[in-house]
Amino acid sequence: MRRLALPALPVAVSAALAASLLGPPAQAAAPSRPAEKGRLDVLFVGAHPDDEAGGLSTYGQWNEYDGARVGVLTVTRGEGGGNAAGTEEGPPLGLLREDEERRAVGKAGVANIHYLDDVDFYYTVSAPLTADVWDHREALGRVVRLVRQTRPKVIVTMEPAPVPGQHGNHQEAGRLATEAYFLAADPKAYPEQITREGLRPWAPGRLFNTGGASGPSGPSCASGFTPSAQAATVYGVWGGRASARNGGRTWAQVERDAQRVYVSQGWGGFPDVPADPNLNGCDYFTQIHSRVPYKLDNRDATAMLEGAVTPGTGGLPQDTRFYLTTDTFGVTPGGEVKVTAHASSPKTLRKAKAKLDVPAGWTVTGSGDLGTVGSSERTATFTVKPPAQASYGRVRLAATLSTANGTGQNVAPVEVRAPVRGVQQPLPRVEDFDAWAARNGVPQLTGRVKRVLTLGTGQSREVRVDLSNASASAQSGTVKLDLPDGFVADAASKPYRLEAGKNGSVAFTVRNTDASLPTSNQGGANGDYDYTITTTGSSGAPDVQKAALELVPVAELPKAAAAPTLDGKEGAGEYTGSELNLSRLWEGTACESAADCSATGKVTWTDDALYVLVKVRDDKQGTVLGADDCKRHWRSDSVEIAIDPRGDSENTSTTFKTGVFPVMSDGAPCFQRDADQHQGPGVETAPGMAVAATVAQPYDGYTVEAKIPFTALPAAVDPARMGLNIFVYDSDTQDKTGQTRIGWSTWGGVQGDPYRWGLTTLPGHTPPAGMPTTPRPPVMPTDAAASVNSPQSIRQAAETGIPLAGGPAAPRDATGRIDGRPVVSGGSTTFRLRATGPGTAYAHVWDGKVLGTKKVTVTRAGTTTVTVPGATGYLAVAFQAEAGGTASSVAQLGTR
Repeated sequence: MRRLALPALPVAVSAALAASLLGPPAQAAAPSRPAEKGRLDVLFVGAHPDDEAGGLSTYGQWNEYDGARVGVLTVTRGEGGGNAAGTEEGPPLGLLREDEERRAVGKAGVANIHYLDDVDFYYTVSAPLTADVWDHREALGRVVRLVRQTRPKVIVTMEPAPVPGQHGNHQEAGRLATEAYFLAADPKAYPEQITREGLRPWAPGRLFNTGGASGPSGPSCASGFTPSAQAATVYGVWGGRASARNGGRTWAQVERDAQRVYVSQGWGGFPDVPADPNLNGCDYFTQIHSRVPYKLDNRDATAMLEGAVTPGTGGLPQDTRFYLTTDTFGVTPGGEVKVTAHASSPKTLRKAKAKLDVPAGWTVTGSGDLGTVGSSERTATFTVKPPAQASYGRVRLAATLSTANGTGQNVAPVEVRAPVRGVQQPLPRVEDFDAWAARNGVPQLTGRVKRVLTLGTGQSREVRVDLSNASASAQSGTVKLDLPDGFVADAASKPYRLEAGKNGSVAFTVRNTDASLPTSNQGGANGDYDYTITTTGSSGAPDVQKAALELVPVAELPKAAAAPTLDGKEGAGEYTGSELNLSRLWEGTACESAADCSATGKVTWTDDALYVLVKVRDDKQGTVLGADDCKRHWRSDSVEIAIDPRGDSENTSTTFKTGVFPVMSDGAPCFQRDADQHQGPGVETAPGMAVAATVAQPYDGYTVEAKIPFTALPAAVDPARMGLNIFVYDSDTQDKTGQTRIGWSTWGGVQGDPYRWGLTTLPGHTPPAGMPTTPRPPVMPTDAAASVNSPQSIRQAAETGIPLAGGPAAPRDATGRIDGRPVVSGGSTTFRLRATGPGTAYAHVWDGKVLGTKKVTVTRAGTTTVTVPGATGYLAVAFQAEAGGTASSVAQLGTR
């Protein structure tokens, strides 16, 4: 049999896989014995291919210089994103993006990527929506299983908080990783993985999320940074370090090479990073939790691995455990918090003692003696008291474990808070996150999101101040708002009384009195009109909290005397309302001039429909897409119209959003719905909607006109408060990428933020009969790429023994695999499939691309002969057992 060359694989995986594939076909290991090849030192958990791309410089350094086995868990394959490389969408796009991700991370020595096969449904800033679509508990079980299977010592994930613009999928990935870090160690969590599948509990040593600081360029970025959160433990890893295996190029340059592999995302044209290493900055990471001791002031590139992947610098044995717990996160001045130090070690540690370091003026009682520490955990408890005059804010309590064998440190954050605190009411997503953080034992993650509320220009709204009494006695006092110029409240202050340990609130009516103030991100400081809330109590210093108001534009939309003619032009008297300024930048590169990119809009309505007219000035036309490519409108010149019928949506799944291209290759405009209550082709998802457009020749812009029937909206319009936004996407290139985004009510990520859209009124409007006032349930995309259809994922599973998609291994009495050597003949591959029980086999021939695929249903045990198109590369077979679980096998191809 003549052997054929294997297709190229990422650096770290090709040799191992090639060696494996030259022998008999491999099959996933038995579930009770996770394969050693699948073990990881570091696991990054993200939502989409490319989410890891900003940290590849760090992961590559750990792999090259410390031998760390770094892997990636990606929840989706990104099939809901755009495609700047072709017309693939849905699962085919997901498989394309998987290929990009595997090639990209291979440049950092990352060999294994695990996918959960959840759907990338669309851009949203809502973690609750994501958790619902992904089925949080089911997805969490699969993450826990993968942690138990791969046994990483360090987990790195994404920011779980709803910071402005943060993708809800990213937030949910961070939450899944954080919960799995704790639950994977708990035998009571998903116990069937232990009792039925033979896995063992696994406790990773350290947990981080990306970001958390800003700093200078050059090597000093690892020590001279400014943390974003008070008392946070932050690390910086400099990208200017030279990579020996990459010819001396800096790791920042290698990371940029990797990022350019994501061509489908429009990253192929990313500019070079500076060749001078002193101009390269750091990747930053914030520690969420650690179970292992380390050195607090360690700023080496591997500081995040200390005590988990690499030995502690203080000499303690590898796998020593030392961490702190507290009985409360918040403590009032003069109050107390109990801090418990936990220690264990695989080797005996004699004369062990924990010492707690606290700020000046604080007191600590408790000996800290741990005696002899071994595999059974020993504890020591301290009582810590801040002084009665302690300043409010977060502090980091540091503890040192000293033994005859060595020393190490760890920290516990606590917050000194006023007896009574008053904070502006949170947005629903912030309230959800704070509850999640408290419920999962990471309260220090709260407070990362600024408290903001929006109101329309010249309008009023209720502003509720939420009060909590953390003291042991009843408290009474006042709440005062110190508002910025242009805003007034209905009272200078308001009184309250709260019993010990209780919560309450006071409400103010706040009005914008200066309608000339700039709105959107042009107002205040980056769009925020900051103010303070001062709460006095019966004891202690006043509590002062920061908050902000954000002004959104408002407009009255007049009814049309007659329906406008839908011709892409403004006819006389058709649009009598005020002109909307659509030229505010919200993302991307600023317009060089009004001729470069600017726009205006007008809106009117009839009894049955809204009419929207948008005039765009543009000096360079972007890609004119094929008539069959009417989707993902942000890739080229387009207009997006967003409508929140009731003006109260938490996320866009209860709104209407449409993207309109002014011209396609057939000369006509087109429209589709995106990231809303029913995403999809316009004619299917918005019955009765129509668009028209005119494109100036010679080109200097275009006009789009749209008719949107009220019946196409998710709910009846509230004529006193309809949310509206209009965005213009500007592309000056031919590579299916946009450079500038402008619009009416603008902030970063605002397309997913209905609460930040403009507010409109429709005087005299009566909704069509039968329209609901509660939005219809959303129709969410569900078509995700599956690992059983990915030859690369199947190949990895066969090599590592880690089953596909975070699932279990197929049981021995209901599995299937390649039996013997495949035979290549006449451009096809024939092989024997041996099954021990019923299931479905997915066979693929892959040689850098899929050459052929065959799906085979197996009803009973036995051998089936299967022929698949394709004769080069390798054959990959995934067997999905009817009883649940998968088995993967792979064989190199050749000819007789």
